[in-house]
Amino acid sequence: MEVQETRVQTDRVLTIPNILSMARLVGVPVFLWLILRPEFGGPKSDGWALLVLALSGISDYLDGKLARRWNQISSLGRLLDPAADRLYILSTLVGLTWREILPIWLTAALLARELVLLVMVGILRRHGYPPPQVNFLGKAATFNLMYAFPLLLLSDSSGWIGSLAAIFGWAFAGWGTTLYWWAGVLYMVQVRRLVRADAVAD
Repeated sequence: MEVQETRVQTDRVLTIPNILSMARLVGVPVFLWLILRPEFGGPKSDGWALLVLALSGISDYLDGKLARRWNQISSLGRLLDPAADRLYILSTLVGLTWREILPIWLTAALLARELVLLVMVGILRRHGYPPPQVNFLGKAATFNLMYAFPLLLLSDSSGWIGSLAAIFGWAFAGWGTTLYWWAGVLYMVQVRRLVRADAVAD
């Protein structure tokens, strides 16, 4: 099911939702630096990394809600929001895999899905279509992964907190990965239908 946006879209750039999305993008390299500090001889900064990730999640919720409430949905915002989501997922994958918290197979599965989506976007552009809209399933997958990653990072600590975080972190990671691929399959079906419709029209 696709998200159908009925509100008027604006070309304004400096809106509060867009500024929140830009701030999220700025936080990506900060988060990656914090998570990788121990690998380069620095102190462990997982608490600060979790804070940046939490603020990213809050801003992700706010930018969409405010854009709809204040009629500030923009072309730029429709690009920035999913870009920030994917960059946070990519940076977290890099950081957690580097620190051997995530297994290679899970990282490969998530990156393969991103590669498939890039191919689909290329096919759509070749046929004159914009990138597919974010669907509810894709958003649910992203939310699950955004819960999974901080929990898995927290699982690297000792004691009962680390053990509990590992249980819930892996549960969210499993659900998120499954939904991520499910959303990807729906995108592929959507692209196939559009391409076939073009072929019939020709």
